[in-house]
Amino acid sequence: MADSPLHSALSKVGDRWTLVIIDALLHGPLRFNDLLETAAGIAPNTLSSRLKALEGAGLVIAQAYSERPVRYEYTLTASGKELAGAISLLTAWGAGDSDAVETPRHTLCGTPLEVRWYCPTCDREATRDDEAWDV
Repeated sequence: MADSPLHSALSKVGDRWTLVIIDALLHGPLRFNDLLETAAGIAPNTLSSRLKALEGAGLVIAQAYSERPVRYEYTLTASGKELAGAISLLTAWGAGDSDAVETPRHTLCGTPLEVRWYCPTCDREATRDDEAWDV
């Protein structure tokens, strides 16, 4: 298990606050105090350590906007932005059947979007019955 891709992903984002921070940054760069407000309930020392870990994992960039005292604005890297889909899926799954979470919609027609596994070579949707799911 320690060498699995899932273990690798969880080591980067698998704690209580990390995905909340990434979700907040998906809407654009934020400063430390803005993140404290957005991630209500997180302690400042916890936020600081999570941001350092995310920066070390290459998911967040800290850019100084003030030198005295040194203060930073935090932005997601391209790799951090790639987590948007996973966060949306987890949010929808966590909401279950409740109406508490707005499902992403297609801007052209307003229909709720659905996630599907798709094979571009075969031009077909993959299902659990396909061998691709054998692990």
